[in-house]
Amino acid sequence: MRHSGLKWHWRISDRVATLRNRLVRARYFRGHGVHSPFVYDLVRRVFMQSSLLPGDRTLYEALLTAGIARRRAVQLQNLAIHCGYASFGLNRAVGEFCIVMPALAETEAAALVRDAAENGRTVAVMSPYMDAKWRSMCRRLVAEHRSTTVDNRDYLLLFNNYLPKQHFRL
Repeated sequence: MRHSGLKWHWRISDRVATLRNRLVRARYFRGHGVHSPFVYDLVRRVFMQSSLLPGDRTLYEALLTAGIARRRAVQLQNLAIHCGYASFGLNRAVGEFCIVMPALAETEAAALVRDAAENGRTVAVMSPYMDAKWRSMCRRLVAEHRSTTVDNRDYLLLFNNYLPKQHFRL
Protein backbone atom coordinates (compact mmCIF):
# COMPACT_ATOMS: atom_id res chain seq x y z
CA MET A 1 0.00 0.00 0.00
CA ARG A 2 1.33 3.42 -0.91
CA HIS A 3 0.76 6.66 0.94
CA SER A 4 1.44 9.92 -0.89
CA GLY A 5 3.66 8.22 -3.47
CA LEU A 6 6.25 6.89 -0.99
CA LYS A 7 6.79 3.34 0.14
CA TRP A 8 5.79 2.78 3.74
CA HIS A 9 9.27 1.73 4.96
CA TRP A 10 10.80 4.96 3.63
CA ARG A 11 8.42 7.04 5.70
CA ILE A 12 9.28 5.05 8.82
CA SER A 13 13.03 5.39 8.26
CA ASP A 14 12.65 9.15 7.78
CA ARG A 15 10.76 9.38 11.04
CA VAL A 16 13.37 7.31 12.87
CA ALA A 17 16.13 9.59 11.54
CA THR A 18 14.18 12.66 12.66
CA LEU A 19 13.62 11.17 16.12
CA ARG A 20 17.32 10.33 16.47
CA ASN A 21 18.26 13.88 15.46
CA ARG A 22 15.92 15.34 18.07
CA LEU A 23 17.18 13.01 20.81
CA VAL A 24 20.82 13.91 20.10
CA ARG A 25 19.96 17.60 20.37
CA ALA A 26 17.82 17.19 23.52
CA ARG A 27 20.85 17.12 25.80
CA TYR A 28 21.60 20.75 24.92
CA PHE A 29 18.02 21.98 25.37
CA ARG A 30 18.10 25.65 26.41
CA GLY A 31 21.81 25.41 27.11
CA HIS A 32 21.64 22.58 29.65
CA GLY A 33 24.68 20.35 29.36
CA VAL A 34 26.70 22.93 27.42
CA HIS A 35 30.04 23.13 29.21
CA SER A 36 31.31 26.10 27.27
CA PRO A 37 30.51 29.48 28.86
CA PHE A 38 30.67 31.12 25.42
CA VAL A 39 28.16 28.74 23.81
CA TYR A 40 25.90 28.74 26.90
CA ASP A 41 25.82 32.54 26.71
CA LEU A 42 24.92 32.30 23.01
CA VAL A 43 22.06 29.92 23.73
CA ARG A 44 20.60 31.97 26.56
CA ARG A 45 21.17 35.50 25.22
CA VAL A 46 20.99 35.04 21.46
CA PHE A 47 19.15 31.88 20.33
CA MET A 48 16.39 32.11 22.93
CA GLN A 49 15.61 35.76 22.12
CA SER A 50 12.57 36.33 19.92
CA SER A 51 13.16 40.05 19.47
CA LEU A 52 16.07 42.01 18.08
CA LEU A 53 18.70 43.34 20.45
CA PRO A 54 19.33 47.08 20.29
CA GLY A 55 21.84 47.93 17.57
CA ASP A 56 22.38 47.94 13.82
CA ARG A 57 19.79 46.05 11.71
CA THR A 58 21.47 45.87 8.29
CA LEU A 59 22.23 42.14 8.54
CA TYR A 60 18.64 41.42 9.56
CA GLU A 61 17.27 43.32 6.56
CA ALA A 62 19.75 41.66 4.17
CA LEU A 63 18.79 38.19 5.44
CA LEU A 64 15.07 38.87 5.06
CA THR A 65 15.70 40.13 1.52
CA ALA A 66 17.66 36.91 0.78
CA GLY A 67 14.65 34.80 1.85
CA ILE A 68 15.75 33.70 5.34
CA ALA A 69 12.95 33.14 7.85
CA ARG A 70 12.34 35.98 10.31
CA ARG A 71 13.22 33.90 13.39
CA ARG A 72 16.61 32.83 11.97
CA ALA A 73 17.31 36.36 10.73
CA VAL A 74 16.66 37.67 14.26
CA GLN A 75 19.01 35.05 15.72
CA LEU A 76 21.83 35.84 13.30
CA GLN A 77 21.42 39.61 13.78
CA ASN A 78 21.48 39.11 17.56
CA LEU A 79 24.59 36.95 17.20
CA ALA A 80 26.31 39.71 15.24
CA ILE A 81 25.36 42.29 17.88
CA HIS A 82 26.29 40.00 20.80
CA CYS A 83 29.71 39.12 19.35
CA GLY A 84 30.41 42.67 18.21
CA TYR A 85 30.65 41.97 14.49
CA ALA A 86 30.59 45.32 12.68
CA SER A 87 30.50 44.00 9.10
CA PHE A 88 29.21 40.97 7.23
CA GLY A 89 29.30 39.36 3.80
CA LEU A 90 26.63 37.28 2.09
CA ASN A 91 28.35 34.57 0.00
CA ARG A 92 31.60 36.53 0.23
CA ALA A 93 34.60 36.27 2.55
CA VAL A 94 34.46 39.91 3.62
CA GLY A 95 33.67 41.42 6.98
CA GLU A 96 33.86 39.76 10.36
CA PHE A 97 30.78 37.58 9.84
CA CYS A 98 30.34 35.57 6.60
CA ILE A 99 27.05 33.95 5.66
CA VAL A 100 27.05 31.12 3.12
CA MET A 101 23.72 30.68 1.38
CA PRO A 102 22.72 27.28 -0.08
CA ALA A 103 22.61 28.72 -3.62
CA LEU A 104 26.42 28.83 -3.60
CA ALA A 105 28.21 25.88 -5.20
CA GLU A 106 29.81 23.34 -2.85
CA THR A 107 33.37 24.06 -3.95
CA GLU A 108 32.86 27.82 -3.63
CA ALA A 109 31.31 27.41 -0.18
CA ALA A 110 34.23 25.26 1.03
CA ALA A 111 36.74 27.78 -0.37
CA LEU A 112 34.89 30.63 1.35
CA VAL A 113 34.98 28.78 4.69
CA ARG A 114 38.73 28.08 4.30
CA ASP A 115 39.42 31.74 3.48
CA ALA A 116 37.36 32.87 6.48
CA ALA A 117 39.26 30.48 8.76
CA GLU A 118 42.59 31.87 7.58
CA ASN A 119 41.45 35.42 8.33
CA GLY A 120 39.70 34.69 11.66
CA ARG A 121 36.14 35.33 10.48
CA THR A 122 33.03 33.62 11.82
CA VAL A 123 30.96 31.74 9.23
CA ALA A 124 27.28 30.76 9.19
CA VAL A 125 26.44 28.04 6.65
CA MET A 126 22.71 28.19 6.02
CA SER A 127 20.52 25.06 5.64
CA PRO A 128 23.10 22.40 6.59
CA TYR A 129 20.51 19.63 6.09
CA MET A 130 19.21 20.81 2.70
CA ASP A 131 20.29 17.75 0.73
CA ALA A 132 22.81 14.88 0.97
CA LYS A 133 25.65 16.71 -0.81
CA TRP A 134 25.31 19.89 1.26
CA ARG A 135 24.99 17.81 4.46
CA SER A 136 28.18 15.86 3.70
CA MET A 137 30.02 19.12 2.95
CA CYS A 138 28.91 20.51 6.32
CA ARG A 139 30.09 17.33 8.08
CA ARG A 140 33.50 17.69 6.41
CA LEU A 141 33.68 21.35 7.46
CA VAL A 142 32.98 20.42 11.07
CA ALA A 143 35.54 17.59 11.03
CA GLU A 144 38.26 19.80 9.56
CA HIS A 145 37.47 22.88 11.65
CA ARG A 146 39.96 23.76 14.40
CA SER A 147 37.64 25.73 16.70
CA THR A 148 34.10 25.59 18.10
CA THR A 149 31.15 24.79 15.82
CA VAL A 150 27.46 25.13 16.65
CA ASP A 151 24.76 23.34 14.63
CA ASN A 152 21.46 25.14 15.15
CA ARG A 153 19.44 23.06 12.62
CA ASP A 154 18.91 25.90 10.13
CA TYR A 155 22.50 27.10 10.12
CA LEU A 156 25.95 25.90 11.09
CA LEU A 157 28.19 28.37 12.91
CA LEU A 158 31.96 28.02 12.53
CA PHE A 159 33.83 30.23 14.99
CA ASN A 160 37.44 31.02 14.14
CA ASN A 161 38.69 32.35 17.44
CA TYR A 162 40.46 31.18 20.60
CA LEU A 163 37.82 28.55 21.53
CA PRO A 164 38.80 24.85 21.67
CA LYS A 165 37.60 22.32 19.11
CA GLN A 166 34.06 21.41 20.20
CA HIS A 167 30.84 20.69 18.33
CA PHE A 168 27.38 21.49 19.71
CA ARG A 169 24.10 20.36 18.13
CA LEU A 170 21.35 22.58 19.50
